[in-house]
Amino acid sequence: MSGRARVTLFAALATLLTSWSLAPLVETSGWLLQAAALLAVQAAVGAGGRRIPLARPLTVGAQLLVSLLLLALLFAGKTESTGSGPMAFLVTDFGGLFQQGVRDVGEFAIPAPLTDGIRLLLLCGVLLIGLLVDALAVTLRSAAAAGLPLLALYSVVAGLSAERGGSWFAFLLAGAGYLMLLLSEGRDRLAQWGRVFGAAPSARVSAASGYGGGPGGGGRALAPVRTGRRIGVAALGLALAVPAALPALGGGVLGRPGEDSARAGGGGTISAVNPLVSLQSSLNAQDNRVVLKYRTDSPQLGEQYLRILALDEFNGVKWEASGRPLTDVPERLPNPAGLSERVREGSAEIRTTVSAAETYAQRYLPMPYPATQVDIAGKWRYEPVGRTLVGDQLGKDRFQNVQGAQYTVRSLVLRPTAAQLQSAPGPNPFVQAEYTKVPDNLPPVVADTARRVTQGAQDDYTRAVRLQDFFAVNGGFRYDTKVSSGTGSQAIARFLQDKEGFCVHFAFSMAAMSRTLGIPARVAVGFTPGEKQSDGSVNVSMRDAHAWPELYFEGVGWTRFEPTPRSGISVPDYSRAATPLPQPSAPSALPSQSAAAPSAAPSQNDACPPELKKLGECGGAAPKQSAAPGSGGLPVGAVIGWGAAVLAVLGLPLLPVLWRRRVRGRRLAGGDVLAAWRELGDAAWDVGIPPDEALSPRRAAARVVVLGRLDGEAAQAVHRVAGAVERALYAPPGAEVSAPGLSEDVLLARSALLASATRPGRLRALLLPRSAARVSWALSARLAAVSARTTALTARFRLPLRNRG
Repeated sequence: MSGRARVTLFAALATLLTSWSLAPLVETSGWLLQAAALLAVQAAVGAGGRRIPLARPLTVGAQLLVSLLLLALLFAGKTESTGSGPMAFLVTDFGGLFQQGVRDVGEFAIPAPLTDGIRLLLLCGVLLIGLLVDALAVTLRSAAAAGLPLLALYSVVAGLSAERGGSWFAFLLAGAGYLMLLLSEGRDRLAQWGRVFGAAPSARVSAASGYGGGPGGGGRALAPVRTGRRIGVAALGLALAVPAALPALGGGVLGRPGEDSARAGGGGTISAVNPLVSLQSSLNAQDNRVVLKYRTDSPQLGEQYLRILALDEFNGVKWEASGRPLTDVPERLPNPAGLSERVREGSAEIRTTVSAAETYAQRYLPMPYPATQVDIAGKWRYEPVGRTLVGDQLGKDRFQNVQGAQYTVRSLVLRPTAAQLQSAPGPNPFVQAEYTKVPDNLPPVVADTARRVTQGAQDDYTRAVRLQDFFAVNGGFRYDTKVSSGTGSQAIARFLQDKEGFCVHFAFSMAAMSRTLGIPARVAVGFTPGEKQSDGSVNVSMRDAHAWPELYFEGVGWTRFEPTPRSGISVPDYSRAATPLPQPSAPSALPSQSAAAPSAAPSQNDACPPELKKLGECGGAAPKQSAAPGSGGLPVGAVIGWGAAVLAVLGLPLLPVLWRRRVRGRRLAGGDVLAAWRELGDAAWDVGIPPDEALSPRRAAARVVVLGRLDGEAAQAVHRVAGAVERALYAPPGAEVSAPGLSEDVLLARSALLASATRPGRLRALLLPRSAARVSWALSARLAAVSARTTALTARFRLPLRNRG
């Protein structure tokens, strides 16, 4: 193989290895095989053009033309043609598919589904980088400069996919490809110089021969290629080692994104036209920064969702906001669609003042729904159907956004009853036709599951509540933000099968299933109410990002439902089918107490887990103290010391069992209703039913009965305990609540849970109970409190620093 052919081969290989960093951006990596084949053809065309030889511009032009023809062949028929012939495809259809790919990139979260438009963008990008690398390294014979397009490709991809990890492996592949390209080019150049670098051979060489030995020819010079490799390795080793040894240099492509800006105090900017692009990364973000602060006079803080926009069009690949005309923002927004005067009279108008962070650059204005009046400076437009405010264009590529804005919103707190929703008449024909559309490629399992879950329901409201309970309570679904966030029809089918995902999966699936039942539905995106502070304000952070379905009921309008089983989320009162109508707000007492906890003890809020905050066990490390005496004894002698050590080692596996027995006895001996409820929750947790603080006692009991496969007397015992908890929580102040036989009910339910578990699960519940995690949580809370007190004491005695510098 000639030196030029070797450089051509390694140029294509370097491009392909760098392209591996694109893999985390999409769900599948099959497109890499197509990219490898296209790169091989492109490199072969370049090698042939240089062999003829063609002029350099003609060689690059031939590679570009062949690449375009290959893409035209590959994507022929992927879009509706508006003409005939290859030129029509290249000029119109190819451009339309390219624009569709750009829109898909702006809509999907990472990893995105591999749509035809996204695949076209990926292949075009790889071929363009490959063409630049080939032109620089082979045609122009400058392999070092070829690293610039490779670096550009890696840097962009690393910035987009850094949150998903694996960037070190992508950097390793890209670096290896570039090193091989440099070494092959150095070898080719050094072989053409025709002289020896290095020490002279031991015997004298002939003046006429640059490579001969002495008279006998036994002398041997150093090979030029070997010397070139040594020079290249030494130079590259220094190039990598020197920056690592100099702390003044930045992290470069190996550093974590945003590290330097965070040290500088500036922080990054959160920017996305469609919030779904950053929703999953926001939920998984390590830096849970506050993006909004607000104050409100709402009497129901748990209902204070900040809605950004509604996604009302489902085309089988994604949910998106349909393109609707914008108008000027009116002085007072019109009444919401479908809202009757009867429901309007039972509502209350509240006032909310919002302050956005400088790092939040969203074009859509977050505000409570339905807003009636908005007071904000800047250039904004109003979308009447979705009732959203969108930043207008300020200049070329510049748009109004919410960054650093302060605004006031007046909105309605609607209080529809279950009876009003149940008796709602059918929607008007336009809403029915527009918001019940489902794509032709929707898997049959979606509609079949919806009909199975709602079988026997006589009205749309009952069907909606059953769908909500199917996802949130009794369907066995698990909340997990690490799951791939595909949004197409097949993603809904996979979600129904795997039963794990985050709010996007729950909202999209319930909306799609509602449409198959003829219920108008769409998906709203925004923020949950946030966390109340001690000064009365509320902080909304990145992890409060959320998506939820909105269903339409004539007379009420678009109504929020909550299928996501996520802790801290408030289920609307009107969607609690099992709640007695005279007390619609009773089940929301537990989330309200959890939300109010930070203001009472702000120093413990961050260290105390949500489970302990709800159950009232923040602190109390007594079980941990009981384990301390068994870990050592008085140093009476070597025999006693060794004996104590052996006993400690042998008794260590029994510590969780002893701890659970002691806690169980302490909780059930006092006759406290909430303590017995905590014990019942821990007994269910030990057999694999984790606590869910978002549920009311009644729904939590139903969940334990369903997931624990309880029936008969055991199921009734669980419901009796839940009823005692409700009476204790919602009784008037000073009233005495008696619950005879509560301890027997808890023990009966625990025995039934253990009996229904498998043998390994039963052993795990007895020997390694999951609820033993409370020990470490309580210990962490203690340590955090001690650390806070220590910091406060040291700050009190800290001397001020004067005349610095």
